[in-house]
Amino acid sequence: MSDERRSEILSVIDNRGEVSLAELCGLFSGVSEMTVRRDLIQLEQDGHIIRTRGGAVSIRRLGDSRLLPGQNGEENEYMLRAATNRDAKDVIARKALGFVEKGRSIYFDAGSTVMALARIVPDETMTIITNGVNVAQELVSRHNVTVMMPGGTVNRNTLSVSGPISVNFVDNLNIELAFMSASGCSADAGFTVSNIYEAELKHTVIARARTRIMLLDSSKFNKSLLFTLAELGQINYLVCECEPPEDLAAACRASGVEIV
Repeated sequence: MSDERRSEILSVIDNRGEVSLAELCGLFSGVSEMTVRRDLIQLEQDGHIIRTRGGAVSIRRLGDSRLLPGQNGEENEYMLRAATNRDAKDVIARKALGFVEKGRSIYFDAGSTVMALARIVPDETMTIITNGVNVAQELVSRHNVTVMMPGGTVNRNTLSVSGPISVNFVDNLNIELAFMSASGCSADAGFTVSNIYEAELKHTVIARARTRIMLLDSSKFNKSLLFTLAELGQINYLVCECEPPEDLAAACRASGVEIV
């Protein structure tokens, strides 16, 4: 029965592109909101949808149209990235969770891989600072987690906040543990991104953090973008779903980076 219901829910989401939780509950009378939520969680884990705040988006429709639901043809780069390499990001998140400890001040970078980690963070006493808008939304549902965000300008494509205000905010923090992300990693250029403001903020976080952990799926290996946010040796741990290519792995180890 549950498989049949999930199939019907997926059909509705695929046909409409985006559906709210309230709409789904109205379509399936006699089914509790909690049950529908569980169905959406399972459909997301199966790679069919992306859950949003208050509903879900079809990955199939997203991939076909490359459109942001509710917008007039604007490409939603974040959701496209979030739908890519989902299994790898989940593996990375489970590995990284072992570094999360209660009672610590932790920084969560923006990005879909860090978002995968945010989804499985336990509800324990800790302070998490993040420049990811969606990461903050996910974490604020935990009653024991204190969530802090810097001010700044929101990038629609990355759902991240950056800019001088963000940098000034972070520059006054003492961060025990930082979970970071990048768009590329190479032996020559280190960890790179394409946006100068995001590179500056990431660089500042790394300078203020005691332990720095980079979460990176294999699609980023041996890629180099315009701005370097950190050299290899500025990172303590590189968490990925598989071993990097031998040249990159050797460069990381020579720089003191532990590959997890």
